[in-house]
Amino acid sequence: MQNPKIHEKILFNQNIAPSLILKSLADFPHAVYLQNNGHPVIAFLADEYFLLNGQQLTHYAKNGLMAYAAEEAEHLPELRGGISASGCSRSFQGGFMGFISYDYGAAQQISLRQKSQPSLFLGRFSTYLEWSAAGWTLRCPAGDFAEVEALLQSSMRDLNHAESFRLTAPCAARWPKAQYASAFQQVQEYIKAGDCYQINLTQEFTAQANGRLLDTAEQFWSLTDAPYSGYLRIDDFELLSCSPELFIDFEAERKIVTKPIKGTMPRFSDPVLDLQSKQALQQSEKDQAENVMIVDLLRNDLSVYAETGSVKTPELFAIESFNQVHHMVSEVTATLKDDVNPFAMLLSALPGGSITGAPKIRAMQIIDELEGAPRGAYCGSMGYFNEDGTGSWNILIRSIQKYQDQVSLWAGGGITIASDCDAEYQECFDKVSAMLNLLNTWRQPEG
Repeated sequence: MQNPKIHEKILFNQNIAPSLILKSLADFPHAVYLQNNGHPVIAFLADEYFLLNGQQLTHYAKNGLMAYAAEEAEHLPELRGGISASGCSRSFQGGFMGFISYDYGAAQQISLRQKSQPSLFLGRFSTYLEWSAAGWTLRCPAGDFAEVEALLQSSMRDLNHAESFRLTAPCAARWPKAQYASAFQQVQEYIKAGDCYQINLTQEFTAQANGRLLDTAEQFWSLTDAPYSGYLRIDDFELLSCSPELFIDFEAERKIVTKPIKGTMPRFSDPVLDLQSKQALQQSEKDQAENVMIVDLLRNDLSVYAETGSVKTPELFAIESFNQVHHMVSEVTATLKDDVNPFAMLLSALPGGSITGAPKIRAMQIIDELEGAPRGAYCGSMGYFNEDGTGSWNILIRSIQKYQDQVSLWAGGGITIASDCDAEYQECFDKVSAMLNLLNTWRQPEG
């Protein structure tokens, strides 16, 4: 039931693109959008938020419609208590929303280099726009409603449609193929030595750019049609998610669901070739072995927080088809113990096993050694928690991050003893080439 102190009103037509609304919020301190697997929501004007930049965690408390008072914080006390997953919400109903970087998640368990940009943003939001077939509905505390409504309407009327985003040079792989091959070979040596069974080896594509990454969002979302896409902006940091991968759904009655992706084949416009590609993935013993390795890792991860006997694998080796690739996807479910706080569980479970490897801690150490640059937000998570503990968090793959004038896009895959270097290198491009090609259409004209 809607909080009686929250007012609501349909404000915009359902056909208005989320990117357009986000552009109208350009002068707002921050904004977060989640496609949320068919339940789109745009949150802004947080009641409070936490921002981690480097080693500095800052708490921002709202002291005006668009003003915040900042103070240093040592931890996240408001986010670690008072949540119980007994509700039944399937969409955002007011609560916490934001992102947690791979760097932050990994740093809770190992020592590693971290990207020089925000590594965590979590806001408590009671002001947001929710999409439905009827339109974009504004939900906002009663005392602020009239002012927020007027501000949104004014911002939309005065929206500047001009695009500012431009790459100053093409976005390209930081590694030449020979360097990828060297890292691949080192992974093989670690596997032979017994250090690990699988490493998710990824490579970075970088560029410098001016303007707002948001200008590219609608085209990227149309290209990928990903269920866990999204966007986040705080100060001069932007995060654009085109992710197909769920990390954890926190459902009613403390049920949790994770759906790891491990195994990829390209799509083809020719239906015969496309079906052959899908069937090749379905029958691939190598991909099945890789997938089940991560399923076992996640079953083990979840068992720490789950009621005894509740960890199940209802789906193994399902094939899901997206615009650019076919993926092998499995599903693991469990029931959280009564004394486990969902948010604390999320923080300790990050990063996801599908984008680290096994065993997880050694895999993260090897990743930090070999990849040559910190991942930042890539392979972290973006999502929300309602006040009742329900919520949904993705894995930030197929995602672009921009901090100041630096743009970063990553791709990779799981390396096992059965992996072939050329095939794994090609898989990186199968996953990212369409996004890379689209990004490079924003290259600044020479002269």
